[in-house]
Amino acid sequence: METLTILVAGLVGWHGLRLYYQRAHIALLAQHLSGLRLEQHMKTLTEGYTRAIHEQDETRQLQIFHTFFETERAVAEEAETLARTMQKESVKATRMGVLSLCVPYLGRFFPSLTRDFRDLLHIHAAGLRHVVENVDELDAKDRAYHLSAELFLFQHSCHWFCKSRSLADARLAVRHQVQYQQALDAVSSVTRDAYMRWLQGQPAQRIL
Repeated sequence: METLTILVAGLVGWHGLRLYYQRAHIALLAQHLSGLRLEQHMKTLTEGYTRAIHEQDETRQLQIFHTFFETERAVAEEAETLARTMQKESVKATRMGVLSLCVPYLGRFFPSLTRDFRDLLHIHAAGLRHVVENVDELDAKDRAYHLSAELFLFQHSCHWFCKSRSLADARLAVRHQVQYQQALDAVSSVTRDAYMRWLQGQPAQRIL
């Protein structure tokens, strides 16, 4: 009975520590998003692209895509702003674990199992800018497809930082019916290559 009591107390303490850790990450990201309309713009684009893709008339489809140009540029600009402002935070505050489950303060004991969220934000900002500027000269439908993937992966990274990788995977699947690997495969090579280097712990190349 005493062993069970100790075990329960330990689990309760662990849960409390994890919640405290996650709330700190949520508060930090919310602070930097507070002056931006990034989340609203992302919702507008993902919902709008879905509507356009299901449009049968190609002319009407292109017209819908064209209405989002300003919102697309706003998303790219605000992602860059978020990456720049988050850069002011310490690495201690922006470390995130690569394990599927959230392990609070993992970086204090196993820094090789953590990555810097600031670097990840720079990767997403650069990738979004690449697709928004249509550097690869994609047609409107393909461009919307790849930009949707960029937004999904960006949202996944934010959920991962705030909660855990496994929860981010689940939210992506439930909210958008998209699997994590599908989103990663569909982003531009600029984003995917830099993301994989980040995931493997290689030095980041910030361009902002």
